[in-house]
Amino acid sequence: MNPADHALLTPAEMAAADRAAAAAGVAGSVLMEAAGRAVAEAVMRRWSPRPVSVLCGPGNNGGDGFAAARRLAAAGWPVRLGLLGDRDQLSGEVREHAARWRGDVEQLSPAILDGAGVAIDAIFGAGLARPVEGAARTVIEALIERRLPVVAVDVPSGLDGASGAVLGIAAPATITVTFFRKKPGHLLLPGRLLCGELRLADIGIPAAVLDAIAPRCFENDPALWLDAYPWAEHGTHKYRRGHAVVFGGAAMTGAARLAARAAQRIGAGLTTVAAPAAAFPIYAAALESILVTKLARAGDFARFIKDARRNAILVGPGAGVAPATRHAALAALATRRGVVLDADALTVFAKERKTLFNALAGARAVLTPHDGEFARLFSVAGDKLARARAAAAESRAVVLLKGTDTVIAAPDGRAAINANAPPTLATGGSGDVLAGMILGLLAQGLDPFRAAAAACWLHGDVAQDCGPGLVPEDLVARLPAALARLAARAALAKGMTRG
Repeated sequence: MNPADHALLTPAEMAAADRAAAAAGVAGSVLMEAAGRAVAEAVMRRWSPRPVSVLCGPGNNGGDGFAAARRLAAAGWPVRLGLLGDRDQLSGEVREHAARWRGDVEQLSPAILDGAGVAIDAIFGAGLARPVEGAARTVIEALIERRLPVVAVDVPSGLDGASGAVLGIAAPATITVTFFRKKPGHLLLPGRLLCGELRLADIGIPAAVLDAIAPRCFENDPALWLDAYPWAEHGTHKYRRGHAVVFGGAAMTGAARLAARAAQRIGAGLTTVAAPAAAFPIYAAALESILVTKLARAGDFARFIKDARRNAILVGPGAGVAPATRHAALAALATRRGVVLDADALTVFAKERKTLFNALAGARAVLTPHDGEFARLFSVAGDKLARARAAAAESRAVVLLKGTDTVIAAPDGRAAINANAPPTLATGGSGDVLAGMILGLLAQGLDPFRAAAAACWLHGDVAQDCGPGLVPEDLVARLPAALARLAARAALAKGMTRG
């Protein structure tokens, strides 16, 4: 399992990969031919022969479109091709592939779509830097209105490959064929929703070109963290598997209970809920195999976590936006052990950001905000990936910015975008389970970035397994099955490495 296989390249990094491939002796025209072949094959695998409209721009995407059109026509498909701009003005590899096309080249207009059964969108690529306008916008509007099946080349035209933002307009694709490596915009919203089925094609760029590019953003996948995953081994015992502590709220006790059960299920050797005296009977009665300690006086929580064996601490789920939550979070961070701050433990610092950030210095911390909580703590702008990275750098903590396109960012610039979360996770309590899973992995010694990434991926995998009707308790109950699948994957990867 190679993390580089899951690298996400910005348009600038992809351009650098193209240049490096050329320097290694792989001609641009060869790459363009391979890209066109991949697009044509995607069309032919999905549909029976029917009229195809190929929409080409003047750049490399247009060259890919010319190559795809030629292959489809050679296979007997009726093809019409429309070009944005003048054929005589094309240059380089694009001009070369346009010259190989023996059919008519029409001006790009909605008329190109008349009678089409499928369209190939090769107008603009992932590096588009300005809003779509003019004839291209008119054609994209027609694509949307006619609801034609669309195969997008690299990205749907109008989509920013770096951020997933729509620059004015973009037509949803049935299939998007991209090359060498995915882009962040394929996974970030709204781009992810516009790409349809995403296919990654090998067009002959040597993987070694990534050595010089040194990408820092990846699609979250076990390849990023599986080699360090803390599997239980023969000879271990509960004290070696870590002691996870959850600060329990006085009123919303369900949140802390979910988190504690998740920490226990993912492998923490011991799990304790530290509960206010008034709520102690609720926690004690509900948590049969989880320890519960009573917080009777101010300062009890700080005293309880002084024991270094209690090596991972979660504050926030159901805790309440109250001074006790603030004190608990600061006490946890002062231990310099593994700490997860979620929900109320983030909101409570909305007016004391510097206090929180100062306390985070030197801590092994993960912050898990949703967009609302994020906005209360951080004033950074930009797309989701940029915001998460800036927040991680500012806070000096791993930031897991939740959502359908969750981003996990480390202070050193590493980032992972999670893409396996189904919409059924949009239910109260699922975030508490995620926080508990991160806590349990921290307790077992996984570093904060890997713990957050692994928990997030497993969270999505369990949710997919649950299917419709998911409630948070299902995530905890079905986590062992997800861990078994992960263990099988680890064993397979280990066997392949030995072979």
